[in-house]
Amino acid sequence: MDIKGTCISSTTDKHGPIYVYQTRTSRILSFDGKIYQSCMKLNDINGLDLGYTQAMMAGLFFIPIVQTATIMGLGAGSMAKNLLSSFSELNVHAIEYREAVAKIAKEYFYLPDTDRLIIHIDDAVNYMKNTDMKSDIIFSDLYNSQGMEPKQVQSSYLRDCKNALNKQGVLVLNIWHTAPKLREELDELLALEFENQLLSFEVESGNTIVLAFKNDIPLIKRKELLTKGKWLQEEMNIPMERYAKLLWDTEQPWTAIN
Repeated sequence: MDIKGTCISSTTDKHGPIYVYQTRTSRILSFDGKIYQSCMKLNDINGLDLGYTQAMMAGLFFIPIVQTATIMGLGAGSMAKNLLSSFSELNVHAIEYREAVAKIAKEYFYLPDTDRLIIHIDDAVNYMKNTDMKSDIIFSDLYNSQGMEPKQVQSSYLRDCKNALNKQGVLVLNIWHTAPKLREELDELLALEFENQLLSFEVESGNTIVLAFKNDIPLIKRKELLTKGKWLQEEMNIPMERYAKLLWDTEQPWTAIN
């Protein structure tokens, strides 16, 4: 099914096409003209319009003070913009393989020019292997027009992500339309590399959000979780209370200890 709207930009790099569509209310980034890569509401340029990107922010429930975030896959910059506008002391590192995508994000999606945003034009696996920077949270949302990047299903990549987290750090992964065999392999690798310190929940779009903790999953009571969700909702202008309740209701083994 083709994306509805007017194509206002079409470019091609060595990796393939990049399209920008505009409707009356939104601007959309796509790599194939069929699937949304990112979506921005024109009346809320720093918002998170896609539900799964909102849900990925659930990793913030477990971080007392977030100071450094890393985003694997910049796209149109929706997550970077929302984080930067929500937390004035936060520094964001975004790793984007395609320089043309980063240029599109700046030109059509109002990605800000600020010292608090550092864009690395690099392969995600190579960046994680070589970085010596520690992050409070890492968002891994590596997809191309064919689906999830196989690079995201590598023990070395997951191990490097874990090593790049601070002591209370969380790796957040988005899993969507993944072949059962590949999903099973990823689940096994995550359980091994993160020693089963994992939480996950599914959102309405069918995406599964996985939270992988560098150390033990923090003990948190329901009231505390919902309070953090309410605070984040006010700061970020996205429905974080909903995701706090969804996470609590989904992860019964974890919540049973509370």
